[in-house]
Amino acid sequence: MKKTKLFVLSLLCSTSSLAGDIEAGKAKSAICGACHGIAGISASPLWPNLAGQKEAYLVKQIKAFKSGERKDPSMAPMVAGLTDTDIDNLAAYYASLK
Repeated sequence: MKKTKLFVLSLLCSTSSLAGDIEAGKAKSAICGACHGIAGISASPLWPNLAGQKEAYLVKQIKAFKSGERKDPSMAPMVAGLTDTDIDNLAAYYASLK
């Protein structure tokens, strides 16, 4: 029973369940770079660094901006046209950066 719980826990904590395509995310990230920096490091204290953030966190935050759950007048138009695949890919790309 103990081994089963550990196995299930390891599956739940695994980042391998996230299926973003890093190269596709990099290609899609050009517009993000205007505020968040080309390599995900913002030059301005107004915008957060995206490089190295956890993939699941980025997916959650981008989807929150897209749904309107999280409001920001500059982010709303940036994420409006993103598909779930785009979001997964962007998150994978930024999570892959140091």
